[in-house]
Amino acid sequence: MSAMLKKCLGLSVAALIFFGGAVEMAGAGEVRSFTVINLRSATLMAQYWNPILDYLSRKSGVPLQLTVGRSQSETVAAINRGEVDYVVSGTIFSPPSQLLGYRVIGRLAGPPVHGQIVVAQGSKLKTLDDIEGAEVGFSSRSVFIAYAVPMNEIVRRGLHVKANFAGNQEGVMGQLLSGRIEVAAVHSQVMREFSEREGFAYRVLWSSEKYQSWPLSAHPRLPDAEVKAVQAAVLAMKDDPVGREILANSAAIIKQQPPFGFMPASDRDYENYRRFYKTTLVRDCDGCSPQ
Repeated sequence: MSAMLKKCLGLSVAALIFFGGAVEMAGAGEVRSFTVINLRSATLMAQYWNPILDYLSRKSGVPLQLTVGRSQSETVAAINRGEVDYVVSGTIFSPPSQLLGYRVIGRLAGPPVHGQIVVAQGSKLKTLDDIEGAEVGFSSRSVFIAYAVPMNEIVRRGLHVKANFAGNQEGVMGQLLSGRIEVAAVHSQVMREFSEREGFAYRVLWSSEKYQSWPLSAHPRLPDAEVKAVQAAVLAMKDDPVGREILANSAAIIKQQPPFGFMPASDRDYENYRRFYKTTLVRDCDGCSPQ
C-alpha cells in the first residue's frame, strides 16, 4: 500500500468542517470548500469523502476541504447563498441556486437515481394510495430527490400525509428499520446501500422517473485554470491505480456498488431537474417554488 493511500485512509472525522469554521480557513489559506448534501451521518461522510478529497487536492494542487451544514437545510442554504466553492448536489438547479451560475464539471459515476416511497417488506401497505393519512419520513424540505420529487407525487395524487423530518436520509431509514415510521421517502441509491449494510428488506411503493446522478459543479467566481485542474484530477481518478483503490475503499464503507468515481457531464444532462423545478406542485420545499 502506498504512503499516499495510507495517509488518505488515516483521515478522521475531524477533517469534516461545518459552515462557520470554514470561512476563516478559506480566507487564510485558499482552501476551497467541497460540499456534499449530508445524506448520511457526519462519520460516514468523513470516512467516505476525506480520502477522496485528500487525493484530489494532491493531484490538482487545489486544497479541498469537506464542508457541510449541521443539517441538510443548512447545507442547501449555504449553496443557495453561493458560499460553496465546489458542490456535489442536484440542488444547483433550484431557482435560488440556478441564478448563481454553478458550472457542471462532472458527475458521480453510476446509473441514474430515483426518488422513491418505500415501506418495510412486511408492511400491510401495498400501493401508494394506501399511505393516505400515514406518517411519512423525510430527511428535510431542502432536498430534491428524497423530498421534492416524492412529495410532488403525493400532492399530485391528492394524498394527505403527516411529514416526519429526521435530518438526513439515513436517519429516515433508521426510523423505518426500527418501526418508528411505516413509510419513508428516499433516494434510491442511498436506500439500496443502507439495505445492504443493515440487512433490511424493503418494498418500493412508488418510484420516480430517472434523474442523472448528482453533478459536481464549481462556483463561477473560481479561476478557470483552477477549475480545469480539479476537473482533470476528478475525471482521471478512477483510471489511476492509487485513485481507484481509494475509491474502492470509500465505497466499501457504505456498501456502494461500482462503478466508482466521476464521469464527464455537462449542464445539458440535467434538463429534467430544471423542468421539475418549473412545474412542481410542491410549495414548502426550500427553493422549489417556480419562478
